[in-house]
Amino acid sequence: MKKIFFCLMTTCMLSGAMTTTVSASNAIATTTTSTTKANEAAEAKVLLNRLYEIKAMDKSDIGPSEKSELRTEVQTIRTQLAAIGGGVYISAGALIVILILLIIFL
Repeated sequence: MKKIFFCLMTTCMLSGAMTTTVSASNAIATTTTSTTKANEAAEAKVLLNRLYEIKAMDKSDIGPSEKSELRTEVQTIRTQLAAIGGGVYISAGALIVILILLIIFL
């Protein structure tokens, strides 16, 4: 019973701290973010279309130098798409710490 009460109190305290940080954002940043996300989505669509064009090409007629140019173009497009996509990456150490904390509290 004490463990459940402790977990509930900890959860309430942490969620109270999180809502304070989240509510501190301003409206100007959200409008700027939405316009940049729209631009990034359009750019990503153009890059994906170029990848599909390269994939659909008949590469048997082109020379080795042109093939290497296509390979480098595909690699740069993929890195640009990865930069646009972003994502949340968690290191192995952080994942282990999170799992340990979950085991302790639950």
